[in-house]
Amino acid sequence: MHMNVAPYLLTEDRAEYERVLDDALSTAHARPDLAGAGTRLTVAQLRSMALNATALITSAASSEYDHFVKVREQSRIAVATRVPAPQDGSGAGIVAIVTVMVPVLAGAAAFIFVLVGAVLHAMAPTVAFGATLLTAGLVFGAVAAAGLLCAAAGLLRTALRNSPTATVSAYAPTTEPDDELSRAREAWRRALLERGVLPFLRDALAAITPPSTPPGAPTIGPQSGPQAVPQSGPTDPPGP
Repeated sequence: MHMNVAPYLLTEDRAEYERVLDDALSTAHARPDLAGAGTRLTVAQLRSMALNATALITSAASSEYDHFVKVREQSRIAVATRVPAPQDGSGAGIVAIVTVMVPVLAGAAAFIFVLVGAVLHAMAPTVAFGATLLTAGLVFGAVAAAGLLCAAAGLLRTALRNSPTATVSAYAPTTEPDDELSRAREAWRRALLERGVLPFLRDALAAITPPSTPPGAPTIGPQSGPQAVPQSGPTDPPGP
């Protein structure tokens, strides 16, 4: 059963605190000062005691934790402010429509003109109108080809702009905040372990260690024994 979250620990960092505690308990056998873990107190007992003393343990690393929380909040604010400003999409929309429609319309016109011109030229080779339609069809075919090239160039430009490298440069221009956040988290974890968790576990194990000599027990020295007990009866008078 866990106690409420400690004053020095936010709810989102509770799991990190438990990971530090579990790491310390899992390596207790390699620490001479925690040699009693598993014999004097079980690992489950030590873990339960440490969870119930979360406020006491985390207060030992309060300065590092405050710095970690501050850096994390600054990093979140920086990420939130990196969203690009909205741009007016009307111009881009018109360009996209023209880029798509020109090859389609020009290609359709070229097909119709070439087809009609070919039919007229076949039926009446001497009629100049058929040759004119064929020429117009070739012109519209060239326009359709140019439109296709422009559309391909636009798609290539869009792909390059949305590439992972461009996304990283736009939304994460520097890795310094992340590095600072990692350093702050590691400093808090180290301080929590060295100044909070390990001292608490050592004190918990030492508190149940039986003392070698019970308090108040008489100490038998070299002069103790029947010979050292003074005589309480009358003494003989001194000789003349």
